[in-house]
Amino acid sequence: MKKVMEVLRPVRWESSELIILDQTRLPDATEFIKLDKVEDVWDAIFHLKVRGAPAIGIAAAYGLCVAMRNTDAKSSEEFLTEMRKNSEYLSGSRPTAVNLFWALKRMEKAAFASKDKTVEELKEILIREANTIRDEDESMCKAIGENALTLFHDGITVLTHCNAGGLATSIYGTALAPIYLAKEKGWNIKVFADETRPLLQGARLTAWELMQADVDVTLICDNMAASVMAKGLIDAVIVGCDRVAANGDTANKIGTYGLAVLAKAHNIPFYIAGPTSTIDIETPSGKEIPIEERNPEEITCGLGRRTAPLGVKTFNPAFDVTPNELITAIITEKGIIRQPYDVGIKKLFE
Repeated sequence: MKKVMEVLRPVRWESSELIILDQTRLPDATEFIKLDKVEDVWDAIFHLKVRGAPAIGIAAAYGLCVAMRNTDAKSSEEFLTEMRKNSEYLSGSRPTAVNLFWALKRMEKAAFASKDKTVEELKEILIREANTIRDEDESMCKAIGENALTLFHDGITVLTHCNAGGLATSIYGTALAPIYLAKEKGWNIKVFADETRPLLQGARLTAWELMQADVDVTLICDNMAASVMAKGLIDAVIVGCDRVAANGDTANKIGTYGLAVLAKAHNIPFYIAGPTSTIDIETPSGKEIPIEERNPEEITCGLGRRTAPLGVKTFNPAFDVTPNELITAIITEKGIIRQPYDVGIKKLFE
């Protein structure tokens, strides 16, 4: 299973080069591309060539290494000034996933803590910090999976939304981590995957990567979830997250909120899985989480041809916020948090 995961690893730093799996090409083609300039990294994040909150953070960290690789800075002061400008530039690629800002701030902190070093030493410090962020994410994902498995058992069927698997992290994923670990244990956990309109991350990515790992997966349209739940086919819902507020309100791919409402109506546990780096204790509640709105053509021409009248008005938020009262538990690498979430999250960071 680890070998399968290694093949899927979406962000790689090899021979001082940043290489990503272009997820806009899946499932038709498995294409790895090299990002030579900081503008390429910004573009890859903005256009979802790399996506998923943890993977975005890792890509941004390495993006800063790319930005500073060929700097003309002659002193550490010039280097740090230029680095901060590139960090601000990369932070504008997407507004919702908090890991992006968390990773960039961490890179800046590592560099400024060594401001007396030479330019070449600072470059190496950035690479080491980015490698550490990547390695820590792998450990966190596995720990999230192990904690989630305590809530599951052999033979259950779970529903997931969007893609919170190995393609969205360094490896294993968050919401899909327990599925892969269960596979390693010899358990049989079945998965229903929402297609996840308008960009079909569930269909293009989740179904694809689960099939690569020989996991029993059934793809459904987003509007079939209620029917599948009513038939008694779902034992639990588990999804990833792009930002968790201090009170437990959670931003995730658009459609997640609706699933939480449906799960509550059918008395099905609804779990959020994510690393503590996705928890933003500076954001009091979901009301303060910025929600990215994307190109209208993702709706009107998202399936390779125009599927809506020319000129029709659209509303295309990339995320929605699930209120904490609809969440059964938040699963992190440090443990499982339950209501009251504001208390549990505060203790987690203490």
